[in-house]
Amino acid sequence: MNQAEKAKAFGALHRKGDPVILYNIWDAGTAKAVTDAGAKALATGSWSVAAAQGYADGEKIPLEALVATVRSITTVCDLPLSVDFEGAYSTEPAGAAANVAKLIDVGAVGINFEDQVVGGNGLHPVENQAARIGAIREMAEGRGIPFFINARTDLFLREGDQSRHAGLVDEAIERGRAYAAAGASGFFVPWLIDPALIEKICGASTLPVNIMMRPGAPDVRTLARLGVSRVSYGPGPYRIMMEKLKEAAAAIYATAL
Repeated sequence: MNQAEKAKAFGALHRKGDPVILYNIWDAGTAKAVTDAGAKALATGSWSVAAAQGYADGEKIPLEALVATVRSITTVCDLPLSVDFEGAYSTEPAGAAANVAKLIDVGAVGINFEDQVVGGNGLHPVENQAARIGAIREMAEGRGIPFFINARTDLFLREGDQSRHAGLVDEAIERGRAYAAAGASGFFVPWLIDPALIEKICGASTLPVNIMMRPGAPDVRTLARLGVSRVSYGPGPYRIMMEKLKEAAAAIYATAL
């Protein structure tokens, strides 16, 4: 498949009630491992990509290093690849679109694109975020790529008190509708784990909804029943692998002569 065909195939994997499973990767090696395990598509996690190269999350890894990582993945794996691109390294629509173009140049067919102000406070105003999404969509269409823009709202992630999440649902739905109108392909609501709230958002959204697995989240079968179209794992796979590596190393050091 060429890049446009991969992008179309990736979009088609997002089916309500039959979600695509994305076990997040961070380099070419993990991409090959997850591919061999039976993945239908690949997705990086920003936290993991940064941590694997010694950086903190929050666009601390240089853009050039991130692009190089994406290139290394697409060079060895033929599956569609979505990149967790945080805020696209720019607050301006034109800058965001130009940076996403760099990912398209090295083979990516989608991104996660968040509405929090990276390195700042709060969320971008809806109209500003919609303008950024619109610029990315226009750029991708100009290249003939049905690029998957997974528009992420950080409303729930930034509210640590889960008892307040119900009060954020209406705003989340409004943001999702605005992002859809601007050209988004999917709607990502990380940190939301309440089944009733997930079902409400899935019912109101015109976009496929993405839920991130974390402690306390419903299992995949339940998420499918609630109407979820995409399930991802964020930094979880990286943390699991690093813990196993430390355990194995500690066992060796403890028994070494």
